[in-house]
Amino acid sequence: MILDRRGIQVVAIVEPEQATRWLDDNRCDLVIVDGATVPAVRGLGPPVLALTPPRDLAAALRALDDGALDCLLGVPDESAVALALHRLARLRPVVPPEDAEPSADGVARLIGSSPQMAQLRAAIGQVAQHRSTVLISGESGTGKELVARAIHEESARRGRRFVAVNCAAIPPALLESELFGHVRGAFTDAVRDRAGLFEEADHGTLFLDEVGELQMNLQVKLLRAIQESEIRRVGATESTKVDVRLIAATLRDLHADVAAGLFREDLYYRLNVLPVEVVALRERGGDIAELAAAFVERHRRRHGHAAEFTDDAYALLARQRWAGNVRELENTIERTLVLNEGEQIDAAFLTTHLRAAPMMPMPAEVPDPDALSIKKATRSLELDLIRRALESTGGNRTNAARLLEISHRALLYKIKEYGL
Repeated sequence: MILDRRGIQVVAIVEPEQATRWLDDNRCDLVIVDGATVPAVRGLGPPVLALTPPRDLAAALRALDDGALDCLLGVPDESAVALALHRLARLRPVVPPEDAEPSADGVARLIGSSPQMAQLRAAIGQVAQHRSTVLISGESGTGKELVARAIHEESARRGRRFVAVNCAAIPPALLESELFGHVRGAFTDAVRDRAGLFEEADHGTLFLDEVGELQMNLQVKLLRAIQESEIRRVGATESTKVDVRLIAATLRDLHADVAAGLFREDLYYRLNVLPVEVVALRERGGDIAELAAAFVERHRRRHGHAAEFTDDAYALLARQRWAGNVRELENTIERTLVLNEGEQIDAAFLTTHLRAAPMMPMPAEVPDPDALSIKKATRSLELDLIRRALESTGGNRTNAARLLEISHRALLYKIKEYGL
C-alpha cells in the first residue's frame, strides 16, 4: 500500500518459486522479501530489500550477508520506505556505456502486428531520439506506461532511472512534496529533508501518469520545472537544477480542459511537444489473438497451470469489445486460468468469466442514423447518470463525483457543458 501510494506498480507473489517464474518473463526494479527468503531470490537480477524483525540486528546482518542490498527492521512506515528507496538509488547507480546500443526490450514488450502497432513503434523510435516532452494519450488500460518505458529504453537515457507516478493516486496535499521534495520543518510531518521524484529521476526519465488531474498550483510548478529545468522543494528558499526527460500521459481531453479553464494552456503546449496516441484495443482487433496468446503463456508459468485455450476460446476473445482494453484482456485470461481445473479452456467455460458481452450483430434493418451515433448515445447516458447522481446526493457535487467515479473538476466541467 505504501509503494502504491507513491505511484509504484507492485506485484505481490506468495512463493519464491513463483517469483522466479515471474522474473523469467518480466522486469522489475526491486524485490522485497522476508530476510530468510533472500538466498532464494538473490541473483535473479533486481536488487533485494529485506524485511527483518524489529531490533534484530543479527537477522539484518544475515540478510545482508546473503545478498540483500538493504534492510528494513520492523514494520515499515512511509518514511522508512521512502528513505530505503532513496538509499537504494544511491547504492546502485547505473551509468550506460559510451557505446551502448538502444535496448530492444522497450518496443519488444509492445505486442501486436497491426498497422496501428507498427505506427506506434515508429513513433516511439522517433520521439525517443529527442529530449523534448512527450504527451501520451489513450484510454485506460491501453498500456500508456508501457509506451513511456519503451521511449525511455530506446533513448540515450536508457541506463538511468525511469521514475513513474500516478498523479491521480496521490492526494493533492501530498503530491507537491512527492514531486518536488521538501525540507525539514516545511510541514508538521517533515522531520527530515527529502528529495522528490524530480530529483530521483535526475539524468533519467520522469513519467507523470494522469497529468490532467494536477491542481492549478501544481500545474504552475510543473510548468516552471519544464521551462527552467529546476525545482524548489516545499519550504526551501533555493532552487535545484535537474536534468529530467518528462513524459506525461492522460486519458482526458486536455484540449477541452484548457477550453473549460481546468488546465493551463501554456502547460498543455509545453507537454504536447511530441504527441503519441495509443489506440484502443477495439481499433486493432487483429492484435487480440496475439496478445491473448502471450498472456496465456505468461500466466500459465506464473501460476503453474498447464491448461491451453482452444481455438474457439481465442475466437471468442477476438469478438469482445474490451472496454478496459489490454488490461481487461489480461485480467480475464489470468482469472480464467486460475479458476480452470481442466486441461483445456473452451469458449463455453470462458463465456462464464467474461465481463464484456460479445459484439452485437448489426440489425437487418438500418435505423435512423442518429440512433447509430455512439457519441450522441454516450452523451445521453452521461447526462442521465450525472442527473441521477446529483439527485441522489441532494445536489452535493463532491459526493456525486464519488458516485460517478470521476474527479470533482471533471464533474464541474460536465455540469457546465450540459447546462445543469
